[in-house]
Amino acid sequence: MKYKDLFLDFDDTLYDTHGNAVIALKETFDAFHLERYFSDPQVFYDAYWWTNIDLWTRYSKGEITRDYLIVERFRRPLMVSEKFKAEASHLSPLTSYILNMSDRFLDFCSSKPGVIEGAHELMDYLKGKGYRMHMTSNGFHEVQYKKLAACGLHDYFDTIILSEDAGVNKPSSLYFDYALKTSGAHRDSTLMIGDNLQTDIMGALSSGIDAMLFNRWDVKTDDCPQQPTFIVNSLKDIISIL
Repeated sequence: MKYKDLFLDFDDTLYDTHGNAVIALKETFDAFHLERYFSDPQVFYDAYWWTNIDLWTRYSKGEITRDYLIVERFRRPLMVSEKFKAEASHLSPLTSYILNMSDRFLDFCSSKPGVIEGAHELMDYLKGKGYRMHMTSNGFHEVQYKKLAACGLHDYFDTIILSEDAGVNKPSSLYFDYALKTSGAHRDSTLMIGDNLQTDIMGALSSGIDAMLFNRWDVKTDDCPQQPTFIVNSLKDIISIL
């Protein structure tokens, strides 16, 4: 067996972060009665998702801070509404209102148990095969541990490696160096598995670590400077390889 250690991305590779967040976003909309500002909730949802993708991409590159992300991912979607902008000055202070909304949203998100189809079966299989498994994530410390508890995946992992502890995000080579040191894994016998082509796959490959793309978003790899070591379209496909 070539690989002894597996670096496993968590969000949207094992844990259904997007699906759970869709539910949590609606719960947040209702909890804060945002129908006062948006006659069509979809306008708010679309603005949130566009903003969230942009901010997480910038965060992974180290261009913005966690605090900036937390505020902006709700401030920008709210400001799409002219009604909200007109009343924003009365929400004293506005940042506190937004942080309260963010906290409630994260509470809603982290309590959801939803995982990607086949996640538990895959982890049972990999554990049974004797792999050492290490969760690798750019997610926030307190939120990730709540998610792990909610979905029942915590005990599968030998090590939890979060970017906040590393002091740097994936795809930085410094993150992967930290992950190797923390887990005790060796570069040539470790495989990274994740859904994000840039942070997970290109980050690992650039650090000399083999990488398997879980291509759930149907991304194209033709123009990548390095090709993923493996590409799978479902978690069950990983079993036939490992």
